[in-house]
Amino acid sequence: MKKSFLILLLILPLLSFINVGKEKKSKLNFSENKNPNIVYILADDMGYGDLSSLNENSGIQTPNMDKIVKEGIYFSDAHSNSSVCTPSRYGILTGRYAWRSNLKKGVLWGYDAPLIEKDRETVASFLKNNGYETACIGKWHLGLGWKAKDSLKPIVKYEWTKVFKKGDNSNVDYNKPVSGPNSLGFDYSYIIPASLDMTPYLYLENEKAVEVPVAYTSGKSEDLDGRGVFWRAGEVAPGFSFYKVLDEFSDKAVSYIENRKEEATPFFLYLPLTAPHTPWLPSSLFEGKSKAGKYGDFVTQVDHTVGKILKALEKSGKSENTLIIVTSDNGSNWTLQDKQQFKHRANYIFRGQKADIYEGGHHIPYIARWPNKIKPGSKSKQIICTTDLLATLSGIINKPLPEGAGEDSYNMLSAYLGSDKGKQIRNYTIHHSLEGFFSIRKGKWKLTTKLGSGGFTKPVNDDPKEKGMTGTLYNLQEDINEKTNLYNKYPKIVAELNKLLEKIKNSSN
Repeated sequence: MKKSFLILLLILPLLSFINVGKEKKSKLNFSENKNPNIVYILADDMGYGDLSSLNENSGIQTPNMDKIVKEGIYFSDAHSNSSVCTPSRYGILTGRYAWRSNLKKGVLWGYDAPLIEKDRETVASFLKNNGYETACIGKWHLGLGWKAKDSLKPIVKYEWTKVFKKGDNSNVDYNKPVSGPNSLGFDYSYIIPASLDMTPYLYLENEKAVEVPVAYTSGKSEDLDGRGVFWRAGEVAPGFSFYKVLDEFSDKAVSYIENRKEEATPFFLYLPLTAPHTPWLPSSLFEGKSKAGKYGDFVTQVDHTVGKILKALEKSGKSENTLIIVTSDNGSNWTLQDKQQFKHRANYIFRGQKADIYEGGHHIPYIARWPNKIKPGSKSKQIICTTDLLATLSGIINKPLPEGAGEDSYNMLSAYLGSDKGKQIRNYTIHHSLEGFFSIRKGKWKLTTKLGSGGFTKPVNDDPKEKGMTGTLYNLQEDINEKTNLYNKYPKIVAELNKLLEKIKNSSN
């Protein structure tokens, strides 16, 4: 009996040590495998050349975005799937090219119906189904399921889509909920319907109007080379201030992050900003802070907004386990440099601008930070597209995508982590312009099937008879400015890329 008791005394400490070891190991594994929070900040019409860390000749200082570059990674060959707003957002959230949808060119307006199909898997629904809390705060611009006052009449007359006359109110019943972000996987949403220059002007929280737009704005237009301080006439909520929208969204986002301080559940915050898209409305704090006019000052405020999010992550203790991505929906629409007023080049050295099929339309800034995962000061030459978010997040949380989801999305996790060994992950990338022009990129080659910009830059649609060719072919490795058209010089490459493009287009479902 004494002998057994003695043996027990010797074994107990050992058992205790083993249990403690298992507990520590379990905690360590949990910490290592814990899914990160994800914050995706989408600037509106911000060019590659706007960031001072990516353009040594930038007329704008962007210390907060530069901090992300310094502590994380930037992609020098990143692209939006479209060179305009709505289709870019469709691609980001679905992992699918927008030309596969009902929108073959152009953008939606504020009263248009939802573009994302009801049964389509989105980044939000995928993450929500895998244990995430999800939020959308900012500019939606993907259509909303408005309810009509009179079901026998359309929501809005076609000619009213862009501009309303006083007294010409829409047929929207603003007291009824819409179908929008919450119907597509977001637990929380606080949005405006479309761009800040498109009616109706109001906030919607969880698909309900915060304030009904019973007032009227006659619009505003302070022309600065076709852009500037501009919004269209139409319905507006009485308390809606165009000048405070960017701050409203940044404050909501900060509150969302800080309120999750004690929450263990990971979150996904999609923060599509309204700037530096028109109207250019930098607050007084940022006026004159850049060497690029009102536009540059507005970009400065965008950078300040990024800084507020970084501080909120730190304050809430979420910074270390958060992947933050900052990018743009397309290139910049700022062309004042053409009049030699400013030396700043918003679209860097790229040809063209927003809406164009040229690089300036879709070659965008794309930066990310993920402490202890992404090596600080990294640069990637990997060709990536904004449609790649869905598959990349699938790789991050190690969960497969449902069948049929994200058909144009590639898992870029190895590029973020620097383990891709320089090998290109994408076989090809499709670009699409405002007017529906197609382009395909494969390696160093970029083929466009039409002549002209297909967007805002003139000529929009060039005459192939005069040029002696029907499209363009550029070697981007040697000619990133797209100055030398090699279409007639390499007919085999043209034929190969045309064949591939048609195959991809015909695979649409």
